[in-house]
Amino acid sequence: MTDNSTALVTGATSGIGRAIALALAADGHHVIVHGRDPARGAATVEVIEQAGGHARFVAADLTDVAGVRRLAAEAGDVDVLVNNGGRSWFGPTSDLDTGTYDAMFAANVRAAYYLVAALVPAMAERGRGSVISISSMAAQVGLAGGAAYGATKVALEAMTRAWAAEFSPKGVRVNAVAPGPTFTEGADRGRIEQLGSTTLLDRGARVEEIADVVAFLASPKAGYVTGAVIAADGGRTAV
Repeated sequence: MTDNSTALVTGATSGIGRAIALALAADGHHVIVHGRDPARGAATVEVIEQAGGHARFVAADLTDVAGVRRLAAEAGDVDVLVNNGGRSWFGPTSDLDTGTYDAMFAANVRAAYYLVAALVPAMAERGRGSVISISSMAAQVGLAGGAAYGATKVALEAMTRAWAAEFSPKGVRVNAVAPGPTFTEGADRGRIEQLGSTTLLDRGARVEEIADVVAFLASPKAGYVTGAVIAADGGRTAV
């Protein structure tokens, strides 16, 4: 299936997105690496190519509708779409300014919506494809300071189910992965360790552990999985 398969991964120059890009490339997909920083994008592409994979970088601002549409146009036909890119903000509800609120919803929700609108109808016409959106345990667990961020992830999960109903009868599987606390280069390690201690596994995740779930959903091994939100949260939302 991965022969000549193309995957677009948004927010793929760092953290979970970068790990997803590397995992999909290792599985044989040609990966379109999206991000805002050309230097980090080039570095990610280089790592993929040094490992024998194929990738290219496309820059776009997910908070700008025109930028999202340009990203879709430059990506062209894709077989796998991973909606990973976005923004987060945690703090007292009264401290969240309108600009940050709007930018977070634009990047986390609107960008995914318009990428699906631009790219998935063509998948449906070809009768195959996979869409995987990165949610969060914050969609299920109330986190102090995370009201707005959690709301963006609830919206993403609702869209996942609706897109599955719309596109899966035509061969496109649509799923989401909801990570728990994950160690990334930009995360507050102390906060991740504290949140990790609340999970059943008593630790935070490595980015590769989240990427492996995404790679599974993109593969033929998940051929009967659609409309699902897969918790990769160390059991945090199970009890």
